[in-house]
Amino acid sequence: MGLDVSHDAWHGAYSAFARWRHKIAELAGYAVWKVQYDDGYTDNTIMLDWGHITEANLMGEWDETPADPLIVILAHSDCDGLIHPAQAAPLADALEALMPKLVQLGDTTGHIQNWAYKTRLMIDGLRLAAERGEDLEFA
Repeated sequence: MGLDVSHDAWHGAYSAFARWRHKIAELAGYAVWKVQYDDGYTDNTIMLDWGHITEANLMGEWDETPADPLIVILAHSDCDGLIHPAQAAPLADALEALMPKLVQLGDTTGHIQNWAYKTRLMIDGLRLAAERGEDLEFA
């Protein structure tokens, strides 16, 4: 069991998807901090302006694409929801801009194996969904 994203954008463990997003966030200049929540749970968290991100945004519903389209994927639920074509193309472009840094990282351990390869799959899936006018679906 794990995360499956349509258009062959992602198939793998939820934990790998979380690690991938944390790496994308770091390369884009976002801080990723260990946060202890009220229930005592501690986890790495991308430091976004969470006070202005709604429950609908977590599921992929945006009135307009954020100024930094990466926020669409960085804030997205890791187990359901969608990304609409209006956000898919700008998000693909933003991920594409990080590819030189990802290529330099090379291989890693676990389900990701290669940062650039996993990101290329996401970019290609986002572009395919946008071209077809379809939602990228998380399940």
